[in-house]
Amino acid sequence: MDAWWQCEIPYPYVDKSITDAADSVRASLPNRLCDPKIAADLFHEVLDEFALCDELGMNVLCIEHHAGINSLIGSNPMITGILARQTKNVRVLSLGTLVSLRPDPVRVAEEYATADCLLRGRFEIGFVKSGGTEVASSNMQPVNNEERFWEAIDLVKKTLTSHDGPFSWEGKHYTHRHVNIWPGPYQRPHPRMWAATGDPRSAAEVGRRGMTHVLVLRGPEGTRKAYEAHRAARREAGLPKVTTDNFAYAAMVYVGDTEEEGIEGGSKLLWFLNTSLKAAPQYNKFLPGAAPPQAAPGLYRTKPRADAGIAFANAEKGVTSASQNAQKLMGLTAQEAMQQGILFAGNPDSVHRQIMEFYDKVGGFGHLCLIGRSGFMTHAESKKGIRLFSNEVLPRLREIAPIEVG
Repeated sequence: MDAWWQCEIPYPYVDKSITDAADSVRASLPNRLCDPKIAADLFHEVLDEFALCDELGMNVLCIEHHAGINSLIGSNPMITGILARQTKNVRVLSLGTLVSLRPDPVRVAEEYATADCLLRGRFEIGFVKSGGTEVASSNMQPVNNEERFWEAIDLVKKTLTSHDGPFSWEGKHYTHRHVNIWPGPYQRPHPRMWAATGDPRSAAEVGRRGMTHVLVLRGPEGTRKAYEAHRAARREAGLPKVTTDNFAYAAMVYVGDTEEEGIEGGSKLLWFLNTSLKAAPQYNKFLPGAAPPQAAPGLYRTKPRADAGIAFANAEKGVTSASQNAQKLMGLTAQEAMQQGILFAGNPDSVHRQIMEFYDKVGGFGHLCLIGRSGFMTHAESKKGIRLFSNEVLPRLREIAPIEVG
């Protein structure tokens, strides 16, 4: 098993009375509340933490969000480019540019190819669907967002793997009459591709495409069902079995010298849940083409393909949606978050045990993505957590070899 450290660079320094009164901490708060000097300090601290990960041999990943205190990283390619020069040893995962909200996937492919060359093949590509406030911030509409997502991935992949001159693309959502990027990617045919899916319904599509499948804060039941849908889709499509290396899980993780110190650090990560998950549904409601208030949730979600099979059509039965899951997570204590498998915290032995118990419950996975800093956690606390995890936990996880799963 491998590990990937991340920090979305949140900005928690807004008066609580303001955030409590706001309909959302995403999209609605004026940026006059963000002190650029504090923001600059946060960027440099987290970039130094990425560099520490490189020194200690733990992979890193970079997220992207927009217009809110939950993340100052609004330009994933820019941070990825910095990491390309700042790191020397580990792999860098872009998870990632919100591709369905970008007007030109070919431009995204160019950015990815450039990053892969800068990293000399240490780059990995992650695709993330988005919605809600980020749809509004990008001046897009939610209608057919999922269709755009998969078509954009197809166009990016073809762009990265075409080396014999220009081709044209005439799709449902994207048209490009001349595609011929220079340079192509360092890795051939292309860097490994990941997809972060909060809903298991799209897990089948990830499985058919052979992408690394990452679940974020879904707990054991939702994660297990999504992984099962991934594998079932491959069986229905007549594709070969995959190993646990195809699966990843993202959780909040903090390691202290003692159990008490680890849980105290883990409690600080809960800011991510209790603040940044506070979303504003009206931003979807009033976008062009959005469902009317009385409509059932998900009215405009892309329908499954007619040939998608049972795994795709039934994957979501009995599983909460991403927005419902987010609402359930707000207000949890550290102990409750640990019980639900979204926080692994404590001393090194305890954290390793929690991870392995989760591993067994979901049927195995090959990658752990650590939400390692959030809220008011200090730079010193973050560095200590990175060191303890890298030195005391990660070597034990790397002893777990990939196994075939059907």
